[in-house]
Amino acid sequence: MTLSPVSSGSPVSSGSPVSSGADFTINGRFLTQKVTGVQRYALNVVAALDRLLSQQGATGRIVAPQGTADPGHAALPMTAGGALSGHLWEQITLPARSEGRLLNLCNTAPAVKTDQIVCIHDANIFTAPQSYGRGFRTVYGLLQPLLARRAARITTVSHFSARQIARYLPIRASDIAVLPNGHEHALRWNAERAEKAPALLTGRLYVLAIGSQARHKNLALLADLAPQLDAAGIDVVIAGGGGDIFAAATLAAAPNLHLTGPMSDDDLAFLMDHALCLAFPSWTEGFGLPIVEAMARGCPVISSDRASMPDICGDAARLAAPDDPQAWLRHILELKGSNTLRTELTGRGREQVRRFSWTDTAAGYLELLRDPAHLPEAAPTAPPAGKVAVVIATRGRPEVVSATVRHLAANQTLKPERIVISCTDPTDAGDLVDLPGVEVLTGPPGLPAQRNTALAALPPDTDMVAFFDDDFVADRDWLAVALRSFRDDPALVGFTGRVLADGIGGPGISFGDACRMAAAPPPPCDWSWIAPYSPYGCNMAFRFPAIGTLRFDEKLVLYGWLEDRDFAAALARQSDGRLAKSADARGVHMGTKGGRVSGRRFGYSQIVNPLYMIRKGTMTPGQAMGQIFRNLSKNLVLSARPEPWVDRRGRLRGNLLGISDMMKGRIAPERATEL
Repeated sequence: MTLSPVSSGSPVSSGSPVSSGADFTINGRFLTQKVTGVQRYALNVVAALDRLLSQQGATGRIVAPQGTADPGHAALPMTAGGALSGHLWEQITLPARSEGRLLNLCNTAPAVKTDQIVCIHDANIFTAPQSYGRGFRTVYGLLQPLLARRAARITTVSHFSARQIARYLPIRASDIAVLPNGHEHALRWNAERAEKAPALLTGRLYVLAIGSQARHKNLALLADLAPQLDAAGIDVVIAGGGGDIFAAATLAAAPNLHLTGPMSDDDLAFLMDHALCLAFPSWTEGFGLPIVEAMARGCPVISSDRASMPDICGDAARLAAPDDPQAWLRHILELKGSNTLRTELTGRGREQVRRFSWTDTAAGYLELLRDPAHLPEAAPTAPPAGKVAVVIATRGRPEVVSATVRHLAANQTLKPERIVISCTDPTDAGDLVDLPGVEVLTGPPGLPAQRNTALAALPPDTDMVAFFDDDFVADRDWLAVALRSFRDDPALVGFTGRVLADGIGGPGISFGDACRMAAAPPPPCDWSWIAPYSPYGCNMAFRFPAIGTLRFDEKLVLYGWLEDRDFAAALARQSDGRLAKSADARGVHMGTKGGRVSGRRFGYSQIVNPLYMIRKGTMTPGQAMGQIFRNLSKNLVLSARPEPWVDRRGRLRGNLLGISDMMKGRIAPERATEL
């Protein structure tokens, strides 16, 4: 095999070797750095590349800064040089010394080079900036967008990371090659050569955690649990250094909590071989390499249920929310009390890690080095696990809600645990009262009140609640995309999707047409994720535990205006969370006209509701004035020749009533019920 240097995205053709005789160059800066998960990825990918190249009679080379120790690879000889070091060496010296296509495996690369492949492991500097120092954030925040635009191919280590990178960098997730970590290196560790770890054993069981004390690693959860574990005869051992790039967390002291500092691989092997389990409570991880290392060595795993970790663990680990310490305690005690469970998880873990191979990943890189336009085939990802409720408030449109709910129940890839129809009279639900999985509730009228009736009835272990209008048709993956987004981003509290067509501004869309549009391939879109973005009430979802006692404001009465924005803004403020819009959750809002509120009431709400929200702090004065001006202007202009499906003149009269009340100092949204 010959790997000839070619321009980005062009077909490979055979040609003369470059002057060094190497077919491509590897950025060897990682050989000068402390070994964390990122550097371990590079070390193992390069070692596997060397083995494959040797088998195939091909060569590459490593270029590294002056003074770097040569790893001694037969097919990847190293050359070192240059007066600079660190980022300056990478940006200035490396491009001049590299020949052919350049492979960069550790998040950064020279900005001036286009014919290169760059592995970006995660988007943590954007999703968990509090975990990193300011200088590190600045460099990565400036450099990575340039690399995403210019590189021949961006790779990453998990489908989760691909989604996150696409949300913060100018690249689509579908254009990112997923080449994960492997597990084989952990099998080569030798626990018999351990030096420090044996002295840590006290005869008591212990839970092992591995990682830096970066805040997103969430090791404080285990430190806080230490007293309860101590009472059960269990120690907590945390292995790993702080990491210069990280802002460290402060861990509470406990007599059974042991911080080992950095450990050799053989010491890690010893700790894994003797641990009750590995606990991995991170909020976010691009991959979570200690999970597969522990599984490879037969150590049971308890992992966070967020980000990449459910996909990496599969069914081979116990999962728990990173903000639910008692769930972690229950899992740990369950493992302590059951040899059968430990044996079962050990067996599943050894089977699970066969999915992650350095040889397979290196082969994927060789394919990209031949042709960056080639994307390795991605394994399908299973829908996320979680308890999802769907709430639909309806009144006076039984045929419409029956059609949309039956479509929802039959077509979602992630089946909701419950669908709640909130209405004022059981007849509003039509024939849904007999549909399995559907719960019909009755209560006071008005969209906020009806949604609140449903919220009060949901069980506390609900993970996500989605609110759909009764005339919204969701594509089959809407709920799966929404729940996965909450799993991906622990700060996300509110979510809305892309409305492919909205009949609210026209005569409406038939149910049949809405179903066809929702099922068809989506039209092109120049965005994938927008944050912050206030949810659109016809299709929105919220992280249920974040809601707590918050409810929709029932002063925003009837089927009013802006109750969705008010609720979302209040939730984001109370939880310090994020709101976002995703292009991957799609649907059609039919805009059915039957059962709509009168034009005068709606027009009144168009004026008074934004003013009321200024007082509450859920809308800024600029946002409110812009909203009022747009609505008033549209109603005024179109009142001369109103559309047949909109009561423009009624809305304009309502607008004027609202302005009159405003001038009198009366800001009472509930007055709309009196009009």
